[in-house]
Amino acid sequence: MKTSNALVLILVLLYINASTEWPTHTVCKEDNLEIYYKSCDPQQDFALSIDKCSDVATHTFNIRASMILRQSIKELHAKLNLIINGKTVLTYSETLCGPGHAKLIFCGMQKGEQLSYEGPVTLGIKEIPQGDYTISAKLTNEDHVTVACADFTIKNYLDY
Repeated sequence: MKTSNALVLILVLLYINASTEWPTHTVCKEDNLEIYYKSCDPQQDFALSIDKCSDVATHTFNIRASMILRQSIKELHAKLNLIINGKTVLTYSETLCGPGHAKLIFCGMQKGEQLSYEGPVTLGIKEIPQGDYTISAKLTNEDHVTVACADFTIKNYLDY
């Protein structure tokens, strides 16, 4: 009887692992601006929020983000893709952590530690372009292993 119980438990765990998809999270939704994200890492989701949706259209806004690291961050590389109508129209990559590139406070954190950030973020753009689009973001470490991955959907109806 114990063997059949163990087999059922293993099958349930395998089924849950194979069929898990992270939910789409709402970052903000106001009259003219909506931002959603969904983790594209099948093994980990993360938390992200902002104070006010309208603040995103300004140069700098405050965020809160948190996750438990599944990988250490000796080096951290970011790759962003802007996708419009299913086609990648812009790709951007940058080294955020590494020899001579310690741009973030969590550079050097170890697997299992909680990465949390609460504070200002500057996008480096004056305004979010009007329209519907997706930004795919992937952070990888020195071993090219995913640290975090998400697809952001932005719907901006503001007419600047």
